[in-house]
Amino acid sequence: MQIITVAIEKKFEMLSQNPYFMGLDDFILQELAVDTVLRAYRRNEIIFWQDDPCNGLHVVQHGSVKLFKLSPKGREHIINVLDIGASFNEVPVYDHHMNPVNVAALEDCQIWVVSAETIRRLTLQYPEMAQAVILNLCNNLRVMVNKLEELSFCQVTNRLARLICNLSPEQLSGFTDRRITQDQLAARLGTVREVVARSLKELERTGAIRVTRRSIRIVDIALLQEWAQMPE
Repeated sequence: MQIITVAIEKKFEMLSQNPYFMGLDDFILQELAVDTVLRAYRRNEIIFWQDDPCNGLHVVQHGSVKLFKLSPKGREHIINVLDIGASFNEVPVYDHHMNPVNVAALEDCQIWVVSAETIRRLTLQYPEMAQAVILNLCNNLRVMVNKLEELSFCQVTNRLARLICNLSPEQLSGFTDRRITQDQLAARLGTVREVVARSLKELERTGAIRVTRRSIRIVDIALLQEWAQMPE
């Protein structure tokens, strides 16, 4: 990890565009900017571990990260993958507990860290900031409820089809650093590689996709969306 020196004006600009702080008065943003740092991480570097103390709200400036859990036997389950502009680790900022997940860089990335102590202090002082925090936490809760519903009611093949629909061409192509592997697909779906391989074959057999050694190509998007049980 490396600390990058950044002008306070750039920190102010980032904060003013973040959903947690958007619309706040300039003097509040200035206070936040003073206690905001930009950190650089290399690909696969751990940003923080679960159960470590929380040092702040994190915002992706460049690159992408994965939020993941590890089973007692060391199996990885990816909770989420976040790209530029996304925030994470909000919960321990406000409940004073430890980090709830592990986070690692999927590629070389830059991450803003806004001081947890400063955020807590200003949230108590300014009701408008507290309201923005509540709204964003509510949105995150809805996302988690939807994820729980998906895990409860959809088979792996359905969830895999939905995931493929949401992946970028770079991730599917197999020819960039961002390509996604079957192990990563399994981790994101909370299953194992063998199950993903069988589901990929099933989607390929029906003509929805075509799988090569390194890539996945969508052949029939309508059929893939039908497998994904996506709304019209």
